[in-house]
Amino acid sequence: MMTKRTIGVGVIGLGWMGRLHSRSYRKLQEYYPDLDADIQLVAAADPLESNRDAAVSQLGFERVYSDYKDLLSDPDIDVVSICCPNFLHRDVAVATAQAGKPFWIEKPMGVSAAQSQEISAAAQRHNVVTAVGFNYRHTPAIEKARQLIHEGKLGRITNARCWLIADYASSPTGPLTWRYNREQAGAGVLGDLMSHGADLVHYLCGAITDVTAVTGTFIPKRPIPLKAGVGHEGWQVSDELGPVENEDYVAVLARLNDGVIATIESSRVCVGPRAEYVIEVYGTDGSIRWNFERLNELEVCLGRDSEFQGYTRVMANSHFPAFSVFQPSAGTSMGFDDMKVVEAAQFIESVLSGIQYAPSAADACLAAEVVDAAVASAEDGTWHAVAPVTGPLTFDRIDEDTKESHV
Repeated sequence: MMTKRTIGVGVIGLGWMGRLHSRSYRKLQEYYPDLDADIQLVAAADPLESNRDAAVSQLGFERVYSDYKDLLSDPDIDVVSICCPNFLHRDVAVATAQAGKPFWIEKPMGVSAAQSQEISAAAQRHNVVTAVGFNYRHTPAIEKARQLIHEGKLGRITNARCWLIADYASSPTGPLTWRYNREQAGAGVLGDLMSHGADLVHYLCGAITDVTAVTGTFIPKRPIPLKAGVGHEGWQVSDELGPVENEDYVAVLARLNDGVIATIESSRVCVGPRAEYVIEVYGTDGSIRWNFERLNELEVCLGRDSEFQGYTRVMANSHFPAFSVFQPSAGTSMGFDDMKVVEAAQFIESVLSGIQYAPSAADACLAAEVVDAAVASAEDGTWHAVAPVTGPLTFDRIDEDTKESHV
């Protein structure tokens, strides 16, 4: 039996997402045994001692560092996950590329399109494979929808509607974290949620070329934190308030190639929806609907002449890409964490093959250009073109390119 290639993993930032990356790597051996890789969690880097302790005691890392530069200098690290706050992404990612290490980075990749361009350019210059955390495109129902669209089952695509409506910031007593600081986060819900919407539209319908947008900040002040938490939980706050510097809400009208029109709406402060992330794609012969809150379902309407015109609710099953990797039959649900395992598998497969299967830094750069164009439009009320990007884009990859992939 051939020996699998050992791949040493380093994770920078051990908040919620860094811990999820770590667990996803550990699950690859179970869910993707055909991957020609022996994954080793070598080292984690985080400035917080409690996170470093958890890296060893809970996640199984061999060693820890307080400075990410020490992790990048570790000769046993072959690939890196970048899960630190947005304002650190550019410096960490560029340094990782300069070290010649492939990286999996969360979105938004930088706090601006300019920073995202720097990251993508560094990856191309140093010829390193990348992956970006656009996990919703990996949902089997979304992959099935993409198949139906590419096979022409919906006819000519005319328009799409996408909204990502959440309540994680709906409480006015929620802490004033770095997410609300323009220097540290860049845009607000535009980068945090709407970038996912842009990627879903790209993945299913093609590139966004022009946008016009309006934004709103509905909770203008928040309490200054006294003690940091993990993700959106565990924070302690003071009675002192500070200003929110970026938007809570955005509505985007977009033009795509081939005359397709799309709307994208995002909010982080809606009371009611918890994580209502929805995309609908309409064509001349049918349409599809998907809602993350019911991620194992796809609503499908094919044909215009049926006696019983309307949507059929289809449960994800073994005919949906990647589903049978996790579950044996329809009705047994997959979850959010499973999407990140698919993402990890695509990243490692990309590293092993040298073929960009995972969502790339160029894909993230294009989403960032959509965000920047929307920000500019919200400021002056006019249409703005989305700047083109260079590098390997994966949203328009045809199925022939991936037939030999394990993922």
